[in-house]
Amino acid sequence: MKILITGHEGFIGKNLAVFLEKDNDLFGYEWDPEFLPDVSVYDWVIHLGAISATTERDIDKVMLQNYEFSKWLYNECNTHGVNLQYASSASVYGVGTDFNEDAPKQPQSYYATSKYLFDRWVMQQKHDIIVQGFRYFNVYGPSEDHKGDQASPITKFFKQAQETGVITLFEDSDKYLRDFVYVGDCCNIHRYMLTTTETGIFNIGTGVATSFQTVAELIAKKFNAKIEYVPMPKKLIGQYQEYTCANIERLSNVVNINFTSPKDFIDGK
Repeated sequence: MKILITGHEGFIGKNLAVFLEKDNDLFGYEWDPEFLPDVSVYDWVIHLGAISATTERDIDKVMLQNYEFSKWLYNECNTHGVNLQYASSASVYGVGTDFNEDAPKQPQSYYATSKYLFDRWVMQQKHDIIVQGFRYFNVYGPSEDHKGDQASPITKFFKQAQETGVITLFEDSDKYLRDFVYVGDCCNIHRYMLTTTETGIFNIGTGVATSFQTVAELIAKKFNAKIEYVPMPKKLIGQYQEYTCANIERLSNVVNINFTSPKDFIDGK
């Protein structure tokens, strides 16, 4: 198949290209408002490109790239009969505790709001193509270093333990739990779903939540590192989800996958 990946230089894009390059013709695109891609020549578009920083405060910038460009891309795909996979985010659930795909949404950042609005808009459209929205939970794994503060806790803790021997953890981190999902598992789901005719939004998580504290302790033990606790920055207070755990019933009805647990990943790293 001939596939265009937007955001191909990003974390998930780089990993996905490795999974797909053997059996497909891949092409990449990075956001440029002066140069929009001709999607008509592809079988699939995998739309991963976005401003993903939850701390971004320029709402016009976020909405232009994450929402308006995504709508344009969808319309182009629908016009030319090109199937579409796109990246949504578990951040749309916000402070809620119901992580069913159809549950009420409470986005807490401009990024989350842009993802929620596009999800809602897409589901209101009548399309003649396959459209698959993947609502990622806390993805971690290789090629994430460039994300800095936006990297997953697992990646940040590994880096701190290896480079300084000290893992910095927010106070009360035992109260913060995430559904950590390995990027390789995400890529396997993408690859399999390209072979189906399923349309809809799917949570991409493991269905198991693990605390930041547990992850930090596992990594500290592996590298004989220490853990130091610091207060949460004021800019994150109110924007930081305490708990995420994907309801994966819809996904499990389509894909059979044995997810990599954080412990298995850390032990095997």
